[in-house]
Amino acid sequence: MKKRNIVIRYFVLLMLFATFVACASTSKHESTGEYIDDSVITTKVKSGLAADDFLKSFQISVETYKGVVQMSGFVDSQKAVDTAGQIARSVKGVTSVKNDLIVK
Repeated sequence: MKKRNIVIRYFVLLMLFATFVACASTSKHESTGEYIDDSVITTKVKSGLAADDFLKSFQISVETYKGVVQMSGFVDSQKAVDTAGQIARSVKGVTSVKNDLIVK
Protein backbone atom coordinates (compact mmCIF):
# COMPACT_ATOMS: atom_id res chain seq x y z
CA MET A 1 0.00 0.00 0.00
CA LYS A 2 2.83 2.40 0.88
CA LYS A 3 4.61 1.64 -2.36
CA ARG A 4 1.43 2.38 -4.32
CA ASN A 5 0.99 5.76 -2.58
CA ILE A 6 4.60 6.69 -3.33
CA VAL A 7 4.16 5.81 -7.00
CA ILE A 8 0.95 7.86 -7.17
CA ARG A 9 2.64 10.86 -5.54
CA TYR A 10 5.56 10.72 -7.98
CA PHE A 11 3.14 10.44 -10.88
CA VAL A 12 1.16 13.48 -9.71
CA LEU A 13 4.38 15.42 -9.20
CA LEU A 14 5.55 14.47 -12.68
CA MET A 15 2.24 15.56 -14.24
CA LEU A 16 2.37 18.87 -12.36
CA PHE A 17 5.92 19.49 -13.59
CA ALA A 18 4.93 18.63 -17.17
CA THR A 19 2.03 21.09 -17.00
CA PHE A 20 4.29 23.95 -15.95
CA VAL A 21 6.84 23.14 -18.63
CA ALA A 22 4.15 22.97 -21.33
CA CYS A 23 2.82 26.43 -20.47
CA ALA A 24 6.20 28.16 -20.25
CA SER A 25 7.34 30.47 -23.00
CA THR A 26 10.48 30.05 -25.04
CA SER A 27 12.28 32.38 -27.40
CA LYS A 28 10.18 31.08 -30.31
CA HIS A 29 6.87 30.29 -28.58
CA GLU A 30 4.58 32.37 -26.41
CA SER A 31 3.09 31.18 -23.18
CA THR A 32 -0.68 31.05 -22.93
CA GLY A 33 -0.78 34.30 -20.95
CA GLU A 34 1.45 36.11 -23.45
CA TYR A 35 -0.76 34.92 -26.30
CA ILE A 36 -3.85 36.30 -24.60
CA ASP A 37 -2.10 39.59 -23.78
CA ASP A 38 -0.99 39.94 -27.41
CA SER A 39 -4.52 39.24 -28.63
CA VAL A 40 -5.85 42.02 -26.40
CA ILE A 41 -3.17 44.44 -27.65
CA THR A 42 -3.96 43.58 -31.29
CA THR A 43 -7.68 44.14 -30.70
CA LYS A 44 -7.08 47.50 -29.01
CA VAL A 45 -4.80 48.70 -31.83
CA LYS A 46 -7.28 47.60 -34.50
CA SER A 47 -10.18 49.31 -32.73
CA GLY A 48 -8.10 52.47 -32.35
CA LEU A 49 -7.35 52.46 -36.07
CA ALA A 50 -11.01 51.81 -36.91
CA ALA A 51 -12.14 54.65 -34.63
CA ASP A 52 -9.89 57.15 -36.41
CA ASP A 53 -11.84 58.80 -39.25
CA PHE A 54 -8.68 59.31 -41.31
CA LEU A 55 -7.45 55.70 -41.05
CA LYS A 56 -10.63 53.64 -41.09
CA SER A 57 -10.76 53.56 -44.90
CA PHE A 58 -7.39 51.76 -45.14
CA GLN A 59 -6.79 48.03 -44.72
CA ILE A 60 -4.04 47.86 -42.13
CA SER A 61 -2.93 44.47 -40.85
CA VAL A 62 -1.91 44.32 -37.19
CA GLU A 63 -0.02 41.47 -35.52
CA THR A 64 1.46 41.35 -32.02
CA TYR A 65 4.16 39.06 -30.65
CA LYS A 66 5.38 39.48 -27.06
CA GLY A 67 4.25 43.11 -26.96
CA VAL A 68 5.80 44.09 -30.29
CA VAL A 69 3.16 45.40 -32.71
CA GLN A 70 3.77 45.02 -36.44
CA MET A 71 1.56 46.94 -38.84
CA SER A 72 1.53 46.35 -42.58
CA GLY A 73 -0.54 47.53 -45.51
CA PHE A 74 -0.91 50.45 -47.88
CA VAL A 75 -1.90 54.03 -47.03
CA ASP A 76 -2.14 57.26 -49.02
CA SER A 77 0.22 59.54 -47.08
CA GLN A 78 3.05 59.74 -44.57
CA LYS A 79 0.59 61.38 -42.19
CA ALA A 80 -1.42 58.14 -42.14
CA VAL A 81 1.75 56.15 -41.35
CA ASP A 82 2.62 58.49 -38.48
CA THR A 83 -0.93 58.53 -37.10
CA ALA A 84 -1.17 54.73 -37.14
CA GLY A 85 2.16 54.50 -35.31
CA GLN A 86 0.99 56.94 -32.65
CA ILE A 87 -2.23 54.99 -32.12
CA ALA A 88 -0.30 51.72 -31.73
CA ARG A 89 2.20 53.25 -29.28
CA SER A 90 -0.62 54.64 -27.13
CA VAL A 91 -1.98 51.17 -26.32
CA LYS A 92 -0.99 49.87 -22.89
CA GLY A 93 1.30 46.84 -23.07
CA VAL A 94 2.98 47.74 -26.37
CA THR A 95 6.76 47.51 -26.01
CA SER A 96 7.62 48.63 -29.54
CA VAL A 97 6.05 49.20 -32.95
CA LYS A 98 7.31 47.97 -36.32
CA ASN A 99 5.53 50.26 -38.72
CA ASP A 100 5.78 48.56 -42.12
CA LEU A 101 3.02 50.64 -43.73
CA ILE A 102 3.76 51.64 -47.32
CA VAL A 103 2.70 54.94 -48.88
CA LYS A 104 1.25 54.22 -52.32
